[in-house]
Amino acid sequence: MEFPQYSPVVFFIAAAALVALLGLGLTALIAYRRRRTGRLVERYGTEYDRTVEQLGGREKAEKDLIGRENRVDRYTIRPLSDAERGRFAQSWSRTLGRFVDSPAAAVSEADKLLTEVMRVRGFPTADFDQRAADLSVNHPRLAQSYHAAHDLALKSRGGQADTEDLRQTLVHYRALYEELVEASPVEAVAAAAH
Repeated sequence: MEFPQYSPVVFFIAAAALVALLGLGLTALIAYRRRRTGRLVERYGTEYDRTVEQLGGREKAEKDLIGRENRVDRYTIRPLSDAERGRFAQSWSRTLGRFVDSPAAAVSEADKLLTEVMRVRGFPTADFDQRAADLSVNHPRLAQSYHAAHDLALKSRGGQADTEDLRQTLVHYRALYEELVEASPVEAVAAAAH
């Protein structure tokens, strides 16, 4: 059996076409990654930077953030009913009132209250790191406050927080509370829809 003989020009054209296709594919991949990075930076802001630093690189961080989005998309996150918001508002008022006499207890109650709010809204609540990561998907600007509040709450449990630290913790928790509880159902649904 004989194979047809091709001129070197045919091989050159075939090689040039293959190189051009590889170049187009590489260009498309680079453009896709830039768009993905831009979307994630715009969406997550400082949470993007924190995740890059925590995980040690952009690729790992972006994979983690996309994984968060996919995970949260499977949850049934719902707005609170008026009755639930009213109940949580009463609990929040009691917690704030307790701060004067027992700041550490108030911080502990605020932490538990926000965990309960997240549970009622549909977030899994077993692990702080996952709660914070899940929260960052629809409320990225609050993730930094949640981390800061949690760190200060841990400092308080260890007896290493002064009254100003505890006050600052409640300031962070208040931002979370307002976003998760006081937001109208329409705003909550809009946030959940990204």
